[in-house]
Amino acid sequence: MVRAGGLHARGPDGSAPSDRSLAPLLAVCAGYFMVILDVTVINVAVPVVGRELSASLTGIQWITNGYTLIFAGLLLTGGALGDRLGNRRIFCTGVAVFTVASAGCGLAWSTGTLVAARLLEGLGAALIVPASLALLQHAFPSPAERSRAFGLWGSMAGVAASAGPLLGGLLVTTLGWRWVFFINLPVGCACLLLTLRRVPASARRTDRPVDWPAQCAVIAVVALLTAVLNEAGRRGWTDPLIATGAGLCLLAAAAFVLREHLARTPLLPLRLLCSRPMSGGAAIGLLFNFAFYGMIFTASLYFQHERGLTALRTGFALFPAVAMTMFASVLSGRLARRTGHRPLVVTGMLLGAAGLAGWAAAGPDPDYPLLVVPMMAAGFGTSFALTGSTTTVMSAAPDQYSGTASALFNTTRQVGSAAGVALGGSLLAAATSFTAGLRTSMAVGAAAYLAAATFALLCIPRKTPRHSPG
Repeated sequence: MVRAGGLHARGPDGSAPSDRSLAPLLAVCAGYFMVILDVTVINVAVPVVGRELSASLTGIQWITNGYTLIFAGLLLTGGALGDRLGNRRIFCTGVAVFTVASAGCGLAWSTGTLVAARLLEGLGAALIVPASLALLQHAFPSPAERSRAFGLWGSMAGVAASAGPLLGGLLVTTLGWRWVFFINLPVGCACLLLTLRRVPASARRTDRPVDWPAQCAVIAVVALLTAVLNEAGRRGWTDPLIATGAGLCLLAAAAFVLREHLARTPLLPLRLLCSRPMSGGAAIGLLFNFAFYGMIFTASLYFQHERGLTALRTGFALFPAVAMTMFASVLSGRLARRTGHRPLVVTGMLLGAAGLAGWAAAGPDPDYPLLVVPMMAAGFGTSFALTGSTTTVMSAAPDQYSGTASALFNTTRQVGSAAGVALGGSLLAAATSFTAGLRTSMAVGAAAYLAAATFALLCIPRKTPRHSPG
């Protein structure tokens, strides 16, 4: 028996694993690592990027959120294209686009060009992530093996989150901020080569066209939501443009629902959302990403702007929060066999809520040791809940909609990330002092974790269903 990071990757007949099972695991983990690294590595670099490119706070938010906006807005299209054209083909296309865009980010000469390259990176990520989960779903048909595979997939987020701030700080301090993006080039090339050589081609569903009107509505929802949250701190929540943007966002959401109700081949069949595990798991993903990435973004600005830390020292300051994510997903994947996913997700969300509430209550100028435990609780709790929520959503979907289910889950997560960063920046800009805005942001994040715990109690079954609805 061969182990892959704790995964007993046997073939369906109990034989030793072949490249057909291990290669998708390695390729998927490499691709997902690169995507998540680009989310976390930028946090310690953006203050330096902002100074060198003369970017405003809103510009810094767009450098961070431009990537997430396109990532979230196009995930459903990425999932639909994977189901239609084959997940391996879409995965490889995404890796190629992401790698080229990373080179463009490193060569950017202005805030505008950097934001444009970040948008292209988001497109690549939107193709990579749904195809990655679908490849694992097909490579590991056994529910137990699939749960552990998803745990390893989730642990890549932890490894990338842990490496991001430290690697970003080291690169910014030594080689310069551009190497934060150039580091993706060797990873992308290795991932693409492994996938093309060792991962078998995926089945296609050419009878399922992409629902472009619905996709445009999704992009409008994500873009308007992010723009409203980004600009609210500078313009004020009562500004006419903010109110107009919020109204248009609601209209776009309503148009999406109407289109999916009427379409013959919908982008996201509404009957899938009638599954409580699927819709509840997606809501949990949105809420814990909102809380965690909002914390990372505002904490990074706090350590550099208020405490005067360098980018490298900021990476070390954030390390306790993100280090906990490295093993929490794998641990929850192992424990789920005995406990089920519901208690693990609830526990993780309550830990996250306690952590951010502890930061909010720590006072206006707490000593750093008082912030270590809250950050560790938030990091551990988020990753501890990731495997359970992922497995819940993927197990609730029919096999022919595995790419769409993956896209739905990751769309809501990235919308949560974008909203957390945008709202965190707006609260900082609107508050009477930086520390007051920071504490308000942490309190809002704690409330999001508590809401996620409630959804977990209501929506995650005691045992993850093996058969999908519909």
